Amino acid sequence: MAGADWKKILCPIDFSDASRAALETAADLARRHGAALTLFHAYPVPGYTFPDGSFVASSKMLDELAEQAKRHLEEWKTIATSLGLTAVQTATAVGEPAYEIVSYAKEQAMDLVVVGTHGRTGLTHALMGSVAERVVRKATCPVLSVRPPKA
Repeated sequence: MAGADWKKILCPIDFSDASRAALETAADLARRHGAALTLFHAYPVPGYTFPDGSFVASSKMLDELAEQAKRHLEEWKTIATSLGLTAVQTATAVGEPAYEIVSYAKEQAMDLVVVGTHGRTGLTHALMGSVAERVVRKATCPVLSVRPPKA
């Protein structure tokens, strides 16, 4: 893109093939533009509602989730550095993923968000929604959505 001055790129990660494709694209753009890359993972607080009450995750479970997220992000950071990047950071947030991605991008003044999309349509899209779609609609900076290559 002519005239793009992307120095801070955000790549939300959900550890899927779509995220891997987004990471590879984000890494390529970061190399080309001399940009810093932030890998970001947001996850909701697990909870379940039953007819006779609700269950919310214990603090131990939340700590374990946070530790798992950080460990997996460090693995993905290693992948990013193997793709030739030196300025790679990681961050996590607890909450609805699309909201947290958009909020983080705005708070950190990101120049670009590179997000993977699963390409769901029809009933699956209606039931599960699309984090990528909500990010595209709400972000205050450009968003590039990336689909994984077909198998």
